[in-house]
Amino acid sequence: MTVRAKICGIRSTTDLQIAVDAGADAVGFISGITHFSEDGLSADAARQLAEAVPPFINKVLVTHLENASEIIALADEIGVDTIQVHGLVSMETLRQVKAQAHGRTVLRAVHVTGTNAVAEARTVAANCDAVLLDSRTEERLGGTGRTHDWSISAQIVSELSALGCPVVLAGGLTASNVGEAIAAVNPFGVDVNSGVEDNDGDKSVQDCVGFVATAHAMPAANTVPSPPR
Repeated sequence: MTVRAKICGIRSTTDLQIAVDAGADAVGFISGITHFSEDGLSADAARQLAEAVPPFINKVLVTHLENASEIIALADEIGVDTIQVHGLVSMETLRQVKAQAHGRTVLRAVHVTGTNAVAEARTVAANCDAVLLDSRTEERLGGTGRTHDWSISAQIVSELSALGCPVVLAGGLTASNVGEAIAAVNPFGVDVNSGVEDNDGDKSVQDCVGFVATAHAMPAANTVPSPPR
């Protein structure tokens, strides 16, 4: 099995077509934001894009919302396969989202700002289907364009593998460094947003193709997400 590739921050039909043509396994729509994102969409705009996604490509809601009912309602409205809980939510909220997901896969973002991320990832793994490792700044919960300490991410992959929880690596990835990142971390999947954008913030054909091709050329960790229930 090869490394899965998600292209996030889809904000137009052109972005979507570029990601699809590049062979992305998943596409991400950012909606319900509390921190700055150039790619934030209204629920209606996200729904229209999600409806245009071809079969067999995973549709992912990426949201900062911190209330479980609001998160589920937004996922229902947009019509997605996966809920990426990217906000600063409590464990109880995460448990509620997982309980109400109705067969959707739930990813929980863990921001790798230090070694404390290892314990956090172990804790959240019991209440989600996969953990996504990202960078963050004071202003941004994602889309930072910054890498983090991949040695910490590699430790998380190793520990969560024993728990049967796959890990998706994000944070400052590009078509140029994703091969090195995969070799260092051994994740189930990789996630990119700003790293495959042009100067106008639109998705770049060349960068998206290169990112996905590199990911698909490398073997993935053996852990796979739980099937929908």
